[in-house]
Amino acid sequence: MLNSLTPDVAEKLRATLPADRFSQADAQHLAEPRGRYEGRAGLVARPRDTSEVAALVRAAAEARVPVIPYGGGTGLVGGQVAPEGPAPLVLSLEKMSAIRAVYPEENVLVAEAGAILADVQAAAEGVDRLFPLSLAAEGSARIGGNLATNAGGTGVLRYGNARDLCLGVEAVLPSGEIYHGLSRLRKDNTGYDLRHLLIGAEGTLGVITAASLKLFARPVHSGTALFQVGSPAAALSLLALARDHVGENVSAFELIHRQGFDFLAETLPQVRNPWAETPEWCVLVEVGMSGGSVPQEALEKLFESAVEQGLVADGMIALNETQRDDFWTIRESIPEANRRIGSVSSHDISVPLGALADFIAEGGKRIAALGQFRINCFGHVGDGNLHYNVFPMPGKTRADHMDERDEIKRIVHDLVHEMNGSVSAEHGVGRLKVGDLERYGDPAKLAAMRAIKTALDPVGIMNPGAVLRAR
Repeated sequence: MLNSLTPDVAEKLRATLPADRFSQADAQHLAEPRGRYEGRAGLVARPRDTSEVAALVRAAAEARVPVIPYGGGTGLVGGQVAPEGPAPLVLSLEKMSAIRAVYPEENVLVAEAGAILADVQAAAEGVDRLFPLSLAAEGSARIGGNLATNAGGTGVLRYGNARDLCLGVEAVLPSGEIYHGLSRLRKDNTGYDLRHLLIGAEGTLGVITAASLKLFARPVHSGTALFQVGSPAAALSLLALARDHVGENVSAFELIHRQGFDFLAETLPQVRNPWAETPEWCVLVEVGMSGGSVPQEALEKLFESAVEQGLVADGMIALNETQRDDFWTIRESIPEANRRIGSVSSHDISVPLGALADFIAEGGKRIAALGQFRINCFGHVGDGNLHYNVFPMPGKTRADHMDERDEIKRIVHDLVHEMNGSVSAEHGVGRLKVGDLERYGDPAKLAAMRAIKTALDPVGIMNPGAVLRAR
């Protein structure tokens, strides 16, 4: 049984560190971006180094007080707030934001968990390297949270998820012990890989305090294009053709539906629509190339081949950085436009590439059978990840459909499961999808996860209720 953070217990925790490390919880630490959960008020601790994190976790374990690790607060599944249960200790990593070291010759950067993703990218750029994790919240998301949720983003097609970009982690385990796993090695077969256990665990198995991250050579040249395609199936054929033309130099391949443009026009009219007539479907393609290759020429040849094969009806290739930024602004503004419209139910899902077109078609039919809705389907189609969001019709709000939200979610997730996909592609499980994990997860996997949680966190203090139901 966990204990609430009473004034007496709070005083014991305060005694572990200098007074300036603590404050009362404020709105920042009690809310999450989608407004679905409101955290319980508790004490906020801002440790300055790993030893202070360890001292806090040890004290919390002794007092049986829940600990909620907190990064940038940008998570979309409620993993960073505790709406139920005893008032927790919110352990913010914001003061642990240093870039500890950069090894350009090794293509490695070591950052503390509180480092903002954009700052990690800038530190890599400072030594002419690339840290390719990129997502809309990179100006506020912190690298510890990115790893804890195994964040994806637009570069997964070429570089992989956050898990694929990490060589080692330093972490504090639920006992307060420090795991010194901050390796820069690319080969280390010395038993269980605790790094991969902690990555994606969403703070339920420990607190990541620092990480060794992979860097890459910066593409000498990059090219960006918008191509109008007739269907999602044509988009996938275009992706295969693009790989035939430029191999693994395809850095991003994003599917955009006309509904996204309509929402931008309605809520963010300053975002320019480059199409004279908005297409039903289009793709944003980016290639990064080295040596003497000219990406614009490669994209022109791709366009010509795609037109010949009937895959592309129209297109435009960015001629300069301003045009490239304009193209990406469209894609990166769609989530904000969605937020302003207000979805009835949002879904971060993935299906095998071969099933993606069928999923979009069948999903639309099943939602239409329920009633009239608008669907904004977009995302990282190159890796099978779609953001499949259902919205009210004009003149209505999501409040008008609250009694249908669960049914919509069930329709979408049942279809994902039928097609051997995942109901959480890149956002994680958090608290939002605990029931989905129980419904769709493999029983053997769930049993193993619970056994690991019990073994590492027998008291159950680490982010209780996230990923696995609190017991």
